[in-house]
Amino acid sequence: MKMTFRWYGESDSIPLSYIRQIPGMTGVVTAVYDVPVGEVWDMEPILRLKALCEEQSLEMEVIESVPVHEDIKLGRPTRDRYIANYAQTLRNLGRAGVRCVCYNFMPVFDWLRTNLHTPAADGSESLSYCHEELLRLDPHNLHLPGWDESYSTEELNALLGAYRGMTHERLFENLVYFLNGILPACEEAGINMAIHPDDPPWDMFGLPRIITGAESYRRLFEAVPSPRNGVTLCTGSLGAGRGNDMVALARELAPRTYFAHLRQIRFSGEQDFCECGHLSAAGSLDICGIVRALVEAGFDGYVRPDHGRNIWGEDGKPGYGLYDRALGACYLGGLFEMAEREQSKRSVSQ
Repeated sequence: MKMTFRWYGESDSIPLSYIRQIPGMTGVVTAVYDVPVGEVWDMEPILRLKALCEEQSLEMEVIESVPVHEDIKLGRPTRDRYIANYAQTLRNLGRAGVRCVCYNFMPVFDWLRTNLHTPAADGSESLSYCHEELLRLDPHNLHLPGWDESYSTEELNALLGAYRGMTHERLFENLVYFLNGILPACEEAGINMAIHPDDPPWDMFGLPRIITGAESYRRLFEAVPSPRNGVTLCTGSLGAGRGNDMVALARELAPRTYFAHLRQIRFSGEQDFCECGHLSAAGSLDICGIVRALVEAGFDGYVRPDHGRNIWGEDGKPGYGLYDRALGACYLGGLFEMAEREQSKRSVSQ
């Protein structure tokens, strides 16, 4: 296991020198953020990011993410050009030593929350989701935390119109087409693709979501059996679906899990939840059991603490402050150390 930390490049308020000081930290998860979606990432910005990381003795082996152009998800005739560009970006990343690319296939929106600053009794703040509040929103005049500046109203309405009539089956077929188009580049570059689950794992504003639990993964592996086709196991995303047994899912998906986002949520309703500290006791998910299941099933990939709270007066990027994610990294590191020792002892005794 390698512990990593999400870093938003040179504009991030958290310096690499601070990330380096977190016990057990081996590298950062980052991306080139100033290239338009669908265009090729050139070697120069990739190598600059890598050099910045290496100056602080940190690896850059995971990219999160290379965004998938909406034309690919829609299956438009232009998709082949964007898939070719994506493949070239993968080749460039492979030359820079990247070994894993996290991506998602969510139409229009990726993660959705209704509040970025939900206060807790202890004075911390975190992200939360209220389903009834989301249902009251008008997607054609959307004002949603984290998304108000993502698209203009005209762009958003045009996209929503383009997806009208999109079925789960068609979106899945477009995902398979995309993966088959980039797999030769993955082999050439030595890169594993790790699809992030839909967050939350249910349809939004009439848009289909297709990576939501065990059955969707089984179907994807059957359609694209290449071992380069793998998973980002995000416990908070999948865990928001009450039908997902996260310990069982972690055990089943471990052989194809190349990246793990480990975070905690606490349910406040059937589909409502608030993000909280990483400890198992802090929320509704058995983080300890999930880590043990991953280790026992052979997981040996990259891990990062995911969405943290704002604590100790920090006014950080919602979900991505320093302090709580650093605490989460230390907690997760301890769980992995214990689980790996237990597994080693079992192997010796057999």
